[in-house]
Amino acid sequence: MRLIFLGPPGVGKGTQAKQICEHYKIIHLSTGEILRKEIFDKSLVGNEAKTYIDNGNLVPDRLILGIIENRLKENDTQQGYLLDGFPRTISQAEGFQKITLQLKHRLNGVISLTANEEELIKRLIKRGKDSGRSDESPEIIRHRQKVYWTQTAPLLEYYTQEKILKKVDGLGNITDITKRILETIS
Repeated sequence: MRLIFLGPPGVGKGTQAKQICEHYKIIHLSTGEILRKEIFDKSLVGNEAKTYIDNGNLVPDRLILGIIENRLKENDTQQGYLLDGFPRTISQAEGFQKITLQLKHRLNGVISLTANEEELIKRLIKRGKDSGRSDESPEIIRHRQKVYWTQTAPLLEYYTQEKILKKVDGLGNITDITKRILETIS
């Protein structure tokens, strides 16, 4: 099983990824974690990515794609994976498609977890208060939502055209959402 999870911040992608990965016995691939590992391992790609990060810049698509390609060549991904946080743009999705063709990986689905934007903002504000996370102040939450809708949401149309997008309501209790995702996949 090879999946991509899309959805705005706060919709529960990480929580659901854990549930789905346990169910299918596949690994959860977070681009942030992969990037940190490449930097820690001092790989060529990781070293170059670090120069962008250290200067407060976004890591270019070609580097992100190189990191993803390297990671997907590892043995533990051969039984399947769930990508969370990637792709973020149409160009990344197109690059990912080339990688999967080269590696002979077939994507089984793109799950878009959906929710009312105001409900997500309320959820994130509450989570920020409970956890003390600095990236969950009301101003930053609204900015993250805006970034998602302008940069990442176009992927919804891209994957709809590819006939692989499946929308799942991301509001409710964890078990019910997991059940909806599993029903949608099968």
